[in-house]
Amino acid sequence: LGVSAGVTRDRCNTTKGQEVTSILRWAKEAGKAVGIVTTTRVTHATPSAAYAHSANRDWYSDGEMPPDALEGGCKDIARQLVENIPDIEVILGGGRKYMYPRNVSDVEYPHEEKQRGTRLDGRNLVQAWREAKPRGKVAEYVWHRRGLLALNLTRVDFLLGESLHPWVPWHQLGALGVPLSCPGLLGQLQWPVILQGMVVPCPGHAGSPQICSIPLGMLQALHEAVELDRAIGLATRLTSTQDTLSVVTADHSHVFTFGGYTPRGNPIFGLAPMQSDVDRKPFTSILYGNGPGYKIVAGERENVSAVDFAHADYQAQSAVPLRQETHGGEDVAVFARGPMAHLLHGVHEQNYIPHAMAYAACIGSNRGHCNAAARPGTPLLLPFLGLLLLLLLC
Repeated sequence: LGVSAGVTRDRCNTTKGQEVTSILRWAKEAGKAVGIVTTTRVTHATPSAAYAHSANRDWYSDGEMPPDALEGGCKDIARQLVENIPDIEVILGGGRKYMYPRNVSDVEYPHEEKQRGTRLDGRNLVQAWREAKPRGKVAEYVWHRRGLLALNLTRVDFLLGESLHPWVPWHQLGALGVPLSCPGLLGQLQWPVILQGMVVPCPGHAGSPQICSIPLGMLQALHEAVELDRAIGLATRLTSTQDTLSVVTADHSHVFTFGGYTPRGNPIFGLAPMQSDVDRKPFTSILYGNGPGYKIVAGERENVSAVDFAHADYQAQSAVPLRQETHGGEDVAVFARGPMAHLLHGVHEQNYIPHAMAYAACIGSNRGHCNAAARPGTPLLLPFLGLLLLLLLC
């Protein structure tokens, strides 16, 4: 992540000189405030691509790195979060154990061994994050929704919020309307915000359309989609299309499908109105191409009418057995509203999107058109102030 195709996976020594910059860095270099808000760990591949460069997306802390990578001088992703761009104004997400030394007890679950810190270098990166802030600036760290809601954000310059779990339900991030509407820390509207939601991936990987059946917590997939929609709606109400470009996209799909010619009003978790014309058995309208829902009973596909397919723990049937389902390969959509939104339509390579956003915001290297606004007789191209990237991922 954060590197060119010249890097070989897991080979630390191939990284040097292959680093690529992100729109987050372009914005910081232009003097903008920036933020990352995610329902996954803040060191996950998608948010960390904004600030890190790594030959392996799973090198969350140095405890996950092989000895040769450590000896080669490569940094883990959590360390890069603190060191690479130390003045990111807002960071909200999960995965705090990667910030603490190995065997340090978690503040919320002190008696659970698996939740202890993972770092081998003995560093407390939360403390390092605080110490890296300029004198006179207020940096607040929170680990629970209550702590976030208790803050007076008009008096906060930097915010780091990390839950324990790798995946955090939207509603547990703590009333996104509070920070997004704040006139102080987050109310400047001069910042790209990477707002990432694990809407389909988590429950998709688990094979359940209603929950993410992993031991870290219950994440309701379709409810997550609704919450993301609410976040988009809130951003829409708090910004203006005159000066803010909002972009909603994804980095891939999943093998999660709806089918069976279901009529209007059919329960989303219900059965399709037809049976298979091969095995003469019913099937649910939600199915997976692969995943843990594959099940054979007496040599045949399980008859879903004999099970409680509406139960929250039910795993939808899949065509191929896997412990976790996979990503899909079809093109994903990109939606945009605001200045220069016409640059984002149809099918684009993903690396085009930040360049289009940067062009619209007059940040990055392609800014020649921005000066045209100052020349008499030239159509005005307003370099708008706000950038909001809402990203669905895994």
